[in-house]
Amino acid sequence: MGRRYNSSKANRTGKMCVTMIVLAMVGVMSVQIVNLYKKDQQLIAQEKLLEKQKEGELERREEIEAYDAYTKTQEYVEDIAKSKLGLVYKDEIIFKEK
Repeated sequence: MGRRYNSSKANRTGKMCVTMIVLAMVGVMSVQIVNLYKKDQQLIAQEKLLEKQKEGELERREEIEAYDAYTKTQEYVEDIAKSKLGLVYKDEIIFKEK
């Protein structure tokens, strides 16, 4: 009988150790899951911000391309000649405010 008692006590101690190890592992894994979830949420927010910035830059690129096309037109040359150099056509009349 003594032997069974020791064996039963050893089994109980072994089971307790295994249970404690499993609980510790579950605790560590739970903390890691929470940390990964937080990191995931931060990355999602950062992705949304970068997507907005990308849209803004695409709009800016379109504006620059439109301006670049405008600078290659005769209208642009005339606008610059009038505004910067004060040039006009021979038959053109200019009205100035006093």
